[in-house]
Amino acid sequence: MKFYVLLLVSLLLISCDETSKTEKEIEAIPMEVKILRFDKEFAKVTPENLQALKNKYPIFFPAQFHDSIWLGRINDTLQQELDSAVESKFPSEAKIEDQLVPLFQHIKYYFPEFKAPTTVTVTSDVDYQNKAIIADTLLVLSLDTYLGADHEFYQGIKKYIAKNLKEDQIAQDVATSYAEQLIANPRNRNLLAQMIYFGKELYLKDLWLPSTTDANKIGYTEAEMQWAKDNELEMWRYFVENEILYSTDPKLPSRFIAPAPFSKFYLEIDNDSPGMIGRYLGWQMVRAYMKNNDVSVTELLSKPSEEIFNDSKYKPAKK
Repeated sequence: MKFYVLLLVSLLLISCDETSKTEKEIEAIPMEVKILRFDKEFAKVTPENLQALKNKYPIFFPAQFHDSIWLGRINDTLQQELDSAVESKFPSEAKIEDQLVPLFQHIKYYFPEFKAPTTVTVTSDVDYQNKAIIADTLLVLSLDTYLGADHEFYQGIKKYIAKNLKEDQIAQDVATSYAEQLIANPRNRNLLAQMIYFGKELYLKDLWLPSTTDANKIGYTEAEMQWAKDNELEMWRYFVENEILYSTDPKLPSRFIAPAPFSKFYLEIDNDSPGMIGRYLGWQMVRAYMKNNDVSVTELLSKPSEEIFNDSKYKPAKK
């Protein structure tokens, strides 16, 4: 027995050493992040220098809109309040850089062809469905969607959405946007394919955001994450016994994949469960697959869902 304990400790130490070595290599990757504060420049624009701003950022000024539209927006009271709130939360680029630099270094390590974008910060009337957008060589960040879950601007937004309108979600959202560019779209329309798709996305976050909690990666509170871990076996039994993994029922994504206040098992546990539980289970499948198979990250991203599921040997442990 003592021998096996020593062996286990030795294996853990070796694993930790390898992880530490990898992280040191990643930290050494040169990474310059260029951030342009369009939000600040727009807030200070005048009729006299509007054209200069349009010349600098043509992508944000569609030709069909007259200058009066932009001047009216600048003088709009709500816009001015948004500008003030963003300026207060992000007076400099430091908070943004602190999240983007290590994220981009990790992406570069695993995908050497990656080139850091020019990041442009904007306000978007709290468009929380488009917080981080990649457009060619640009990354557009809507800073008014990261003011804090309890901010007054978010009072009319449902709590399960507002809880992630916070500063430490910037890296998560940017990682999601890049993951979407790398992961092959599901070949099948069944629930399993969608579960694995999001499982791949979350696995990329495991690699790209190693210091981030699992709860933050998926957008759960710590209590919601603990619930998912504690009930993983029971949830898996439900999926298997009700034969929904290979079902193409159009209602299933809204029940188990889409952001929601809770998942819909149609059982007493519903109100206690977090939303997106299908993504959580897909994540555990992908983790198990990568643990039990000698496959590169690049190969993983194009693997079909059935192959990942069958070769993952995924089996939740009894708590």
